Amino acid sequence: MIFFFAAFKIPDLIFEILITGALTTSFIPIYLSLKNNQDELKITISSIINLTFISLFIFILFINIFLSPIINFITPGFSQEKIKVIVTFSRILLFGQLPFFVAGNILTGIGQANKIFFLSALGPVLYNISIIVSTVIFHNQLGLYAPIYGVVLGSFILFIIQIPIIKYSQFQYQLIIKKAKALIDFFKMIIPRTLTVIIAQIDATIDLILSSFLSAGSYTIFYFAQHLQLLPVSVIGISLGQASLPYLTDLYKDKKIEEFKNIITQSILNVFFMILPLSVFFIFARTPLIRLFFGGEKFDWQATVDTAKTLSFFAIGLPFHSIYYLLTRCFYAMIDSKTPFLIGFFAILINIIFSFIFVFYLKLPVWALAISFSTSIIINTILLFIFLSKKINGFDMKNLFLSTMKILFSAFISSFIAYFAMRLLDGLIFNTSFSINVFFLLVTVFSIFILIYLFICWIINVKEIYLITKILIKVKEYQKKIIEIYNQYE
Repeated sequence: MIFFFAAFKIPDLIFEILITGALTTSFIPIYLSLKNNQDELKITISSIINLTFISLFIFILFINIFLSPIINFITPGFSQEKIKVIVTFSRILLFGQLPFFVAGNILTGIGQANKIFFLSALGPVLYNISIIVSTVIFHNQLGLYAPIYGVVLGSFILFIIQIPIIKYSQFQYQLIIKKAKALIDFFKMIIPRTLTVIIAQIDATIDLILSSFLSAGSYTIFYFAQHLQLLPVSVIGISLGQASLPYLTDLYKDKKIEEFKNIITQSILNVFFMILPLSVFFIFARTPLIRLFFGGEKFDWQATVDTAKTLSFFAIGLPFHSIYYLLTRCFYAMIDSKTPFLIGFFAILINIIFSFIFVFYLKLPVWALAISFSTSIIINTILLFIFLSKKINGFDMKNLFLSTMKILFSAFISSFIAYFAMRLLDGLIFNTSFSINVFFLLVTVFSIFILIYLFICWIINVKEIYLITKILIKVKEYQKKIIEIYNQYE
């Protein structure tokens, strides 16, 4: 299993550089700045797309030639047999997944720039469903090749499902590369961001290398805990950051600074309102969570305990990690990728230094890597907020502080009650030697926790509680639209 995860390192690196490093930071602001000039938009965006794919194929060919020594370097603790499997899996992903995945995310960028979010959201869902279905159906016949082929199929579906975005956005693609002012601005933005991504990937690779020097299974433990805490970050933090970029860009372009600041403040509080209770829940319910998601014959009790402890240290930085994506998008909306780069570089250095100290000097186990990660993301986010505040002449700090303290107080008190309820129910009501009962225990405890949390928020007048009402209204609006579309086809 460990070499299955390691096989994604190189393809993920290329994807992060080309998509996270370039398109997600610069593509939408540049697209919006040209929206009123269709001819220049067509030339510039087509040139960006074509240059992206030329870079992609250069990367793929270059990496493919030197893939074996690269894999040997980033996984020094692995046997040659495992390294051969990683190389094979990586080649399949390089040639089968990446081209469709990059094309799909380019369409996602065009869709988000035009405020088309449904297809952009549907693509990743179908991508993950493809992996799950492929694994379940073909794992007996193909083994670990089943999810690998599922990834390839999923990336193709992610691309195909978003092709209608081209029609809805009225963007006319051309097979050209032509110099333009906006294209130069694009490259000025992507260079710092790309360097940030490269450094972040080096940091992640160092975590991989360090974990391979620790006890057996340490990287699997680190990977599982990290990706479980990334679930709420992806669903809430990254999604909000991506969705907010077009609106923030428009507001800053129109010099509506007060409205710009109000949206940032409200977004931060909304993220805290949703993420802080999840962070606390991940800490006090860490063991049953790990048992539910990863428990099995090959994942023994010691691995469960170690993964749970690692998850709890990741959870400390979870609220900061979630608003990190919003804050970086604020800088990108202002056509500034240099500041996030410098701050990110400093935070990554802290993570690397702490990781080396914890592993080689203090001889701590794998959960220490989670401590260094959380420390660095907290420092990174705080510095981003300070510098952003200076650029836009400050926030309403009193409102931010008091509202955050109310949310934290509600989550803290609720966690005590829910924790004791969990201890009481475990064994007395639910026999947690069975996975299904672990599931029911978590559902019951989480329900108790959230209900108490919402009740306390209501009592002490946390205004963000009305976010739930807004979400329910939106759901009803979507239901009405779906019914209207359905009635048209009857």
